[in-house]
Amino acid sequence: MSKKSRNQSNRKAGLGYFIREGLSSVFVHGFTSLAAMLVIAACLMITGMFTLVAHNLDLQVRELAGKSEIVIYIDDSVSRADAQAMGQKIQALDNIKTAKFVTKEQLFEDYLDSLGEDAYVMEELREDNPLRDSYQITMDDVSKHAETVEALEKIKGVAQSSSMQEVSERLIQIRQVVHLISFTMVALLGAVSVFIIANTVKLAMFARKEEIAVMKMVGATNHFIRAPFVVEGMFLGLCAAMLAFGVLWGVYAYVGGQLAEGTAILTMVPFADVWKRVLTILSAAGLLLGVGGSVITIRRFLKV
Repeated sequence: MSKKSRNQSNRKAGLGYFIREGLSSVFVHGFTSLAAMLVIAACLMITGMFTLVAHNLDLQVRELAGKSEIVIYIDDSVSRADAQAMGQKIQALDNIKTAKFVTKEQLFEDYLDSLGEDAYVMEELREDNPLRDSYQITMDDVSKHAETVEALEKIKGVAQSSSMQEVSERLIQIRQVVHLISFTMVALLGAVSVFIIANTVKLAMFARKEEIAVMKMVGATNHFIRAPFVVEGMFLGLCAAMLAFGVLWGVYAYVGGQLAEGTAILTMVPFADVWKRVLTILSAAGLLLGVGGSVITIRRFLKV
């Protein structure tokens, strides 16, 4: 057998040994491993839920940006031709997506349509229409609502404006708070997860402390000693991620169903649309936390 073939065989044998020893340690310390996995799964689930809430709020804000309108009313002293010409000034402003001119006659007809069978009550006002010509304006960025309204009201000929500025600002504030909480939770719970895995691996290393010392004395490399414990951490992190994913799916589906039945204002994106991304992120996070917790602990013991 050539040297290259022997090296390949050794690597295969070594990989099997690492996996076998790593999984064996998980089951030997069964209760501790289970407790660690449950705590990590809870951490991942909580951070995942906050992340999904933040994602849904982002979608709500984007949807609001597409639907939220600013309506400006033109002063009665401005002629129809001049009012229509104001469209160019409006479009020239920052953050203006669309600007639709609506005559006061059209507004009156729309108002009558909204009244339905009671529209006849207002028919007598048709000849003396109290409404004004207006522009219905949508924005590129709803977070700049206040600045956009201020800029529009400065245009000569604009009598007043109407918009749902408070709703936009409140939703944006909620999104910012949720993002802050999400980032904080990710940092804190990530640290907790690393601590839990580190202590779980520490128990396994304490149990094999003398064995590790002997292996070091006979020339075993740090990689050879480290690998089984890294496998243990990876296994715990990945199992925790799978558990968190399953629970998160159930909780998200339940909450989404309750919101769908209770209100038409707040909606959640179907989990089927995001499950691949969620699974990928949770799996990567679980593996990263598992490896990180293991490596932190192993470094201390390899100094023997």
